[in-house]
Amino acid sequence: MPTPPLTLYVAVTNHGFGHATRMAALVAEIQRRCPEILVILATTAPRWLLDSYISGNFIHRHSALDIGIIQSDSVTMDQAATLAKLKQFRAEESAIVAREVTFLQQNRVDLVLADIPPLATTIAHAAKVPCWMISNFGWDFIYRPWGGEFVEMADWIAEKFGECDRLFRLPFHESMSAFPHLTEVGLTGGFPHFSATEIREKFGITAPLEKTILLTFGGLGLAKIPYSNTQNFPDWQFITFDRQAPDLPNLVKITGGQYRPVDFMPLCRAVVSKPGYSTFAEACRMDTPIITITREDFAESPVLLAGMQDCHPHQILMPDEFSHGDWQFLEQPFQPPRTDWRPEKNGNEAIAQAVMDYGQ
Repeated sequence: MPTPPLTLYVAVTNHGFGHATRMAALVAEIQRRCPEILVILATTAPRWLLDSYISGNFIHRHSALDIGIIQSDSVTMDQAATLAKLKQFRAEESAIVAREVTFLQQNRVDLVLADIPPLATTIAHAAKVPCWMISNFGWDFIYRPWGGEFVEMADWIAEKFGECDRLFRLPFHESMSAFPHLTEVGLTGGFPHFSATEIREKFGITAPLEKTILLTFGGLGLAKIPYSNTQNFPDWQFITFDRQAPDLPNLVKITGGQYRPVDFMPLCRAVVSKPGYSTFAEACRMDTPIITITREDFAESPVLLAGMQDCHPHQILMPDEFSHGDWQFLEQPFQPPRTDWRPEKNGNEAIAQAVMDYGQ
């Protein structure tokens, strides 16, 4: 008899949109190779965001399996609120595990893929299935430098990560020393769903590539983006997904959940962003230069910046230069990559093939 198709439980960390989009891109590649695989996405990310990457069918289980960081926007972190939520989450651990184990068993899940809720290992093994994880950092790495009670939280998380059966370590990574079994893979992320011509016609983008800029700061955005600076460049066009942005002559506001930043990258001279794996990875995959602000008190930021600087054309801005300057940096030449290293762009394919091999 033929082997029945796999059932995958894909657990996504409860933090921003980046983890959800990079896992959704992976799910799309898995479904492309094997459409009959049943995918369950356990995430608090909105359905429209997942649908913008995944064209096939999947079950959306709205479930929070970790905390991440409590933030008011994409760079402003609330450590006190994060610690309070972490304590509450640990107090509810047994109930969360029991709930999810019952769900996995009822749905005959064969494999857990996680990015990167620590509790996924406990849930998977209690349900007697393997747990594979995918990331460039672990939450223990983020919390530990904050000291105090976060150190105990980091130790608890590292213990969970130590139970992971296999980690696919993405580029721009920290050491991830808590994980016992590492497999190096290339960049993950999406590719455009639309041609440059379709995008230009749909949104009236007429400026040449050299004068088109994508502004993207993750799902939470930034509290104060000085959009008025776009008026210093009247013959340029700026693209934003911020629905609260003002109406300005050369600012193109993108609406419609089917469109994603990666769809616009091939049209742009540069992506202006904050440090984030998914944006950096997709820009690198598209060969679109990156202009990024720095981010203090977040351990992943210098790791991401260093990796990106090593392999990709870039500019690095201090936050004040972006927020209070006149944006003349847009006309400056990019810094070239610091090394000859270029990450592979086949992370989706490598992980999807590993899933296929496991199913066989």
